[in-house]
Amino acid sequence: MSRVLVTGASGYVGAALVPRLQADGQTVRAFARDPARVAAAGVDVAGLEIATGDAVSGAGLDAALDGIDVAYFLIHSMESGRVGGNSLDPPDGFRSRDRRAAERFAAAARLAGVRRVVYLSGLVPETGMASAHLASRLEVEQTLLDAAPEVLALRASIVIGARSRSFRFLVRLVERVPVMPLPAWRENRTQPIDGRDVLALLVAGGRSPAIDGPLSLDIAGPDIVTYGELVTRIRDALLVGRAPIRLGFSLTPVASRVAAAIAGEDHALIGPLMEGLEGDLLPRDSRAAELLGVRLHRLDAAIERALRDWEATEVLRAR
Repeated sequence: MSRVLVTGASGYVGAALVPRLQADGQTVRAFARDPARVAAAGVDVAGLEIATGDAVSGAGLDAALDGIDVAYFLIHSMESGRVGGNSLDPPDGFRSRDRRAAERFAAAARLAGVRRVVYLSGLVPETGMASAHLASRLEVEQTLLDAAPEVLALRASIVIGARSRSFRFLVRLVERVPVMPLPAWRENRTQPIDGRDVLALLVAGGRSPAIDGPLSLDIAGPDIVTYGELVTRIRDALLVGRAPIRLGFSLTPVASRVAAAIAGEDHALIGPLMEGLEGDLLPRDSRAAELLGVRLHRLDAAIERALRDWEATEVLRAR
């Protein structure tokens, strides 16, 4: 079995991936800036090797990657400004931080002789200009493609899971507004994917013999929906009545600030996410699930499961 490094181990995907890899028989090392946050994210740290460091500065990467066969790059920044007043933070926000983290990680992975790198990226529009958030994901992907002999980038749209920030944002909006204003981007389409399927694809991607070089795969669930339909399905799963109001405009910069305030989220996160709603986000092909041997859940089942997981630890006011 492989020795595996999971970066971003305190995040939503990383914290869920660590036990899945352990159950798959892999020897796992977690990488995080603060080991306490790994435990706080629900990871059983008993017997888990945790390497401490910071990918943006490069601190700790060489030690973390030493002896590693497969490395998962799950580091994403969404804030638009400096973090915590740290003078080392790049002045132009998340895109610069992600670029620096990817460059330092790729260099360290090559030096360590890592055989495979797996990256969870974001779907990019087939036509039109990508948002700053999605353009950054693509830039990181391109940086990582020569980090190891075998590199797999999995590009996902909205991930449906109890700890997924985009899903939680939509749920909070439905919970907290008496009516649902749906801007013009409500007609744009996407293909959300169940968080369980993302984890299954990541695990399979780390060990599949089908990956023998650099490869980028779009991953998505089986259901194509408009953003308006997605919000409506969440509303129905919450069993609440929220009449939709169809607006003829978007005004995303203004709407994102209002939506962030209603949902109780930081606009630095919500603004970039909502910029990605301005066009269709659909996969170019559907070969990933078959290639990696993963069966996909339907959207309604994904939403119900995510809400049940959420309610297991936190009250949903709308239910």
